[in-house]
Amino acid sequence: MSEPLNESPELASLQPLEGGWSGETFLAEAGGDRTVVRIFAGLRHLPEAAQIQAALLRLVDGLLPVPRVLELRRADPVADMPALLVTSFLPGTRGDLLLPTLDRAGLARLGAACGRIAGTLGGMPMLRRGTFVDGDLRIEPFELDLPAYVDGLGLDLPGLAEVAEAAQALLDEEPRTCLVHSDLNPKNLLVDPDTVAITGVLDWEFAHAGHPFTDLGNLLRFERDPAYVEAVLAAYAELRGTPPARALDLARAADLVALAELASREGANPVATRAAALLRAIARTGDLHATD
Repeated sequence: MSEPLNESPELASLQPLEGGWSGETFLAEAGGDRTVVRIFAGLRHLPEAAQIQAALLRLVDGLLPVPRVLELRRADPVADMPALLVTSFLPGTRGDLLLPTLDRAGLARLGAACGRIAGTLGGMPMLRRGTFVDGDLRIEPFELDLPAYVDGLGLDLPGLAEVAEAAQALLDEEPRTCLVHSDLNPKNLLVDPDTVAITGVLDWEFAHAGHPFTDLGNLLRFERDPAYVEAVLAAYAELRGTPPARALDLARAADLVALAELASREGANPVATRAAALLRAIARTGDLHATD
């Protein structure tokens, strides 16, 4: 159930926030307090998107560092008012901005913190795989056929079909389902620049119930520095018990879904272009661990 917004934010006073939900997320300040306001406008959002994200933040609150839900307003089509979600403002520097400044020790600290986030999510069981459809987090089930999915994207990459078949076989060995953030990468993490502790896990727009190694794959997609990778895998193993080498194999296999989808949009943005280069290397070598 949603709560009414007691005092509507003055939209003219909102300042756009960089990163994350570009053009939809704003910083509001009143009486010395800072809050974050997300406006759910446009056709790309599910009707219940604001309620779903509010429910997810409440679900993981206390387990992960996430903003507190302060206010929630449902959309009012008659008044042409979009849904709004107001949350607390969390301090920190975006992880993708901090990463290039870290030495080996800093990379290891951040990697360990990221591994614990992925491991915590990997330990939050769900009954079936699927997408969330409302604020009660009801699930619309789906079953992923990775080879068919990749084929449907129309990517002309010799060798990719064989890689997808091998990845699907590996993923089938781990049938468990958990809560998946699905966009867990440094861009969506806030980090204390002094302690390198994670202060916020943001952008839950693509969260779903899915494979327990999906988030790990996202964390390790482009960040390949050994200090970071080894720390991520060690922290994940400490929580979930999966040996690092096997976890890395499963992570790469699980990430093939997102990698292929991004590659299908090559040229749309730098991330999609980089993903396409990485996917070409994987298809060419037949190795999920290939680099571009």
